Amino acid sequence: MKIRKAELEKVAVSPDQYPTTGRPEIALAGRSNVGKSSLINTLVNIRGLARTSSSPGKTRTINFYNINNDFYLVDLPGYGYAKVSKEERKKWGKMIEEYLNNREELKLIVLLVDSRHQPTEDDKLMLNYIRHSGKKLVVVATKIDKLSNNELFKNINMIKKELNLTEEDIFIPFSSVKRTGRDKLLKVIEENI
Repeated sequence: MKIRKAELEKVAVSPDQYPTTGRPEIALAGRSNVGKSSLINTLVNIRGLARTSSSPGKTRTINFYNINNDFYLVDLPGYGYAKVSKEERKKWGKMIEEYLNNREELKLIVLLVDSRHQPTEDDKLMLNYIRHSGKKLVVVATKIDKLSNNELFKNINMIKKELNLTEEDIFIPFSSVKRTGRDKLLKVIEENI
């Protein structure tokens, strides 16, 4: 897939603010600071399209990125960020749940996990939630450039085991620095739009 044009088209906090074009949507879910913004920028080849931050919890809305006028990449707020009030986390959770449950345009959910760490309980909950929803899923392990080959091999096996991934599950190691996994993820997206 060749990306010719990408832009942040909509920022939404409620369903009445979602795009009404009917284009397919690919949602990105994951913990705060897992690398969703970096992944978006790498996929579309535009540095800074999605704002990256060293402090987690910056995305508090659902951001719709219009790709080639063909589909949307949808950046969901990160979960598991402790420095936000319980009330705020609850609000984000409801917004994410509402989107995942009710959006007919949603064709694929990309669950991002940090390759350097064991998946959290929140990661496992999100994975199980996606599985029970019946939506198509791909798991992407981010930040693999920060690991040695030996660590990466060990961590990939650990992540697959912790998440109970099978041979049928799509799992992509990804680095926004080295662009590893970019073409494979774009191919999976293309197959689902």
